[in-house]
Amino acid sequence: MVPDGMTSEVHQFEPWEGGAFRISLTYDDPNGAGKTTGQTDTFHGRFARLLPDIEVLQAVEFETDDPAMQGEMLITYALSDRPGGGTTVTGLHENVPPGVAPEDNDTGWRMSMDKLAALLEPR
Repeated sequence: MVPDGMTSEVHQFEPWEGGAFRISLTYDDPNGAGKTTGQTDTFHGRFARLLPDIEVLQAVEFETDDPAMQGEMLITYALSDRPGGGTTVTGLHENVPPGVAPEDNDTGWRMSMDKLAALLEPR
């Protein structure tokens, strides 16, 4: 779940309902502007709901002093069977902070989903 031009570091990952996670994304470009520090976006959250083979609901917050980037977001990953095999992943982002441009959020999501597809889809 890393957009192009960034690398990630997973600090904490507890993959069960109620479990916590904390992740940092750092821009490869030294001129990238992070939400947490110079080049880094750090966020933390919890797995609010896990329904195997159906849904993952995460509650997520950026670690930032910028009021425009603060607040808890809800991210739902809905999973459904695809005709002919495979899985469709649909993402819903709610309560995205006002400082995050919708088109930037959409671009980051698409980049991350493209990487996931490249990793999992048959070649």
